[in-house]
Amino acid sequence: MAVLTSTFAADRGAESALVDETGSVSWAELDDRINRIVNGLRAAGLVAGDTVALIAGNCRAWFEIALACSHGGWTYVPINWHWVADELAYVFADASPVAVFVDDRYAEVTRVALGDARAATVRLIIGLGEDLERLIGGADTAEPVAQRLGGPMFYTSGTTGRPKGVRSALSGGEMGPEILQLVASGFAEMLPLPGRTLLCGPVYHSAQWAFSFLPLVAGSSVVMQHRYDSAGVLDLIDRYDVTNVHLVPTQMKRLLDLPAQIRAGFDGASLTTVWHGAAPCPPAVKRDLIEWWGPKISEYYGSTEGSIISTISSTDWLDKNGSVGRPLDNVEVIVVGDDDQPVAPGTTGTLYFRNRMGMDFSYHNDDAKTSAVHLAPGVFTTGDIGRLDAHGFLWLSDRKIDMIISGGVNIYPAEIEGVLAAHPAVDDVAVIGVPDDEFGESVKAIVQVRDGVSADDGLADALITHCRTLLAGYKSPRSVDFVTSIPRTATGKLTKQQLRAPYWAGHDRSI
Repeated sequence: MAVLTSTFAADRGAESALVDETGSVSWAELDDRINRIVNGLRAAGLVAGDTVALIAGNCRAWFEIALACSHGGWTYVPINWHWVADELAYVFADASPVAVFVDDRYAEVTRVALGDARAATVRLIIGLGEDLERLIGGADTAEPVAQRLGGPMFYTSGTTGRPKGVRSALSGGEMGPEILQLVASGFAEMLPLPGRTLLCGPVYHSAQWAFSFLPLVAGSSVVMQHRYDSAGVLDLIDRYDVTNVHLVPTQMKRLLDLPAQIRAGFDGASLTTVWHGAAPCPPAVKRDLIEWWGPKISEYYGSTEGSIISTISSTDWLDKNGSVGRPLDNVEVIVVGDDDQPVAPGTTGTLYFRNRMGMDFSYHNDDAKTSAVHLAPGVFTTGDIGRLDAHGFLWLSDRKIDMIISGGVNIYPAEIEGVLAAHPAVDDVAVIGVPDDEFGESVKAIVQVRDGVSADDGLADALITHCRTLLAGYKSPRSVDFVTSIPRTATGKLTKQQLRAPYWAGHDRSI
């Protein structure tokens, strides 16, 4: 039996473990399918240490593949299903997967990407439908021998353009799967995440993965929704007696925007724990959700690289509006000045973090970037600025330079600027985030056109279309403004504060 599911299969095998929009699988069935997938992939030539890519929406098969990788010693790369073929081909080249798992919804864009020379390492393509069932049906049902830990390598955008893979101890190594069970149990107990989990955001995101996959490994069944729907979320919570859910601020606002009769029909008696993060939440939105659902709304601050850094309850947040809470017991926060030395308590500086359990990360194929974000081995920064107060609460006073957070998704302008700069009509360009009532921020391109080019609505539309051809839709500008010159310093550095200022006047956002 698979290490991570064997106890649950033996103790409550008939209970549902995973529920998606097409059906469910019990713990006993899940355990059997994991065994078969591991044995089937080994028979197909995969060996411990290999990397695979997983391109799928929120579905049972996604979790089955991830669990199989966790026992087979394979690093899996959760792919953002919004990406276009060029972005996929880049990740295939960087991650060097030997196998790609893809569901039918993304088969065509994957086919195009696999035709790119950068996808040369891929030798096995398995659809999460008939292909997967054929592999499972023909595989050995025996417990896989020599089970070895494998895990995710998430790709996160950076300030220098293309996304980078983040490797951690959970991405795989010489350890057995039992270590993941210990991590998952500690995660679920610390937060806590009891009973039954609802996944309503894309599981390719590290936060959505952590708040669904880790509870699953700790024994919580997972009910999932592929595309977010607020009324559907309320229905799933009541229908399946969901106890915990992770939300981003955009989802919180959409829940509050539901018609009064739909909100009135929501019981929510089973719901005990609601976590939110991934982006700053407008205080009014959070207060209104606390008023509706009660003081069960907790916030966390963290990153793909460092997982969860700090948390704050509803009660503490109402008392200390603006703080992101106290650091977890296993995290040390070090506030550093411009001289790279720790500053006095209460003083603002660059935030560095150290996991007291020795957990660290590296950027795949990028030793220079890994070194740049580390002050010392195990001591890293996300680039955020903040302080610790006398009571140990963490406060952020600035955000990562340039980063746009739209609907809870991190977007770095450098990649978009590179695409726009290649357009023949563009002389210079800057990409910024501007206020958006629904998403918090939306992407705007500020463009200086070449001599002789007409800056009009037709060009703006053409530039947006150009971006959508080469970038995922969520990265593409929602709007384009034209200026006579892009402000830069004498050394050529963009002065984005000057560009952002008129758009953020009267809004609560540090520029």
